[in-house]
Amino acid sequence: MTIREARFIASQTTYTKCPEPVLPEYAFIGRSNVGKSSLINMLVGRKGLAKTSGTPGKTQLINHFIINESWYLVDLPGYGFARVAKSAKATWDTMIREYLNKRSNLMTVFILVDIRLEPQKIDLAFIQWVGENNIPLAIVFTKADKLSKQQIMYSVEGYKKELKKTWEELPLLFITSSEKKEGREELLDYLEATNSVFVKPS
Repeated sequence: MTIREARFIASQTTYTKCPEPVLPEYAFIGRSNVGKSSLINMLVGRKGLAKTSGTPGKTQLINHFIINESWYLVDLPGYGFARVAKSAKATWDTMIREYLNKRSNLMTVFILVDIRLEPQKIDLAFIQWVGENNIPLAIVFTKADKLSKQQIMYSVEGYKKELKKTWEELPLLFITSSEKKEGREELLDYLEATNSVFVKPS
């Protein structure tokens, strides 16, 4: 897939106000410091499309971008470690879970995890919740440029070992680096293939 155009559409506080679900849609989510904005910008080839920040918790709404006028990319608020009030976190949690459960055109939620870290309880719990709710998902390892190939293999195997405790079949895994654009073609190929089987919700 070639990204010809990527532009911001709208930010909303609830799935009911999101754009009409007539195009395939893909959501990106992860812990607040996982490098989500950098990955989105790398994926679409636009440095400033998703706002990056050194302050965790900057994304606070459901942010829709339209890509090639043919599919939606959604930037969701991060979870964990954001320095915000508990009431705000609770609001985000409800907003995210309702969106993921009820958005009819959502093809995949990409859950981002930092490949440098041991499997984190908060990531594993969220992955488990998404799986239990039968929401299509893929796990995207970020910051692979920070590790050697051997360390990457060790980290991925550690995640697989944890997931196999509760998963009969593992979700798709992507290894990426925003700095080196690693994993970009694999993600774009997946998006293109998934777009081809999209059926407009009735």
